Amino acid sequence: MVNNDNFSKRLKIVLNYYDLSAAAFAEKINVQRSSISHLLSGRNKPSLDFVLKVLETFKEVELYWLLNGVGKFPKIKVIKQEKIITPTPTLFSQNLEENKMNVKSANKISEIAKTFDQNEIERIVLFFKNGSFKEYRN
Repeated sequence: MVNNDNFSKRLKIVLNYYDLSAAAFAEKINVQRSSISHLLSGRNKPSLDFVLKVLETFKEVELYWLLNGVGKFPKIKVIKQEKIITPTPTLFSQNLEENKMNVKSANKISEIAKTFDQNEIERIVLFFKNGSFKEYRN
């Protein structure tokens, strides 16, 4: 069962996190301002429709945290990292020449890394101008 007072506290945390007034928040999730007012005061419990709109609009909000305070806000995103054995061109590269430059850069870094003790280097990350990156782990 959702505790109205605790729910309203968590809703206030969401408003503060996104730096939104109650009116702006209501507009963003497409509900009436009075609905937000009633929820913030603890008068009403949130409807399923309201909760779904919040979750759909604000991806960092976890369902269980919003309803019961279990979990974290903002949601921590886990990025899957894979071990890359050989350098490969990025998927975002515009042309073959750019791909060749990426491979040459990765090979050069691999050569530099060999001069260090293998235990010293944990990972090397290359950031490309097009916004992509490659990570090499030892």
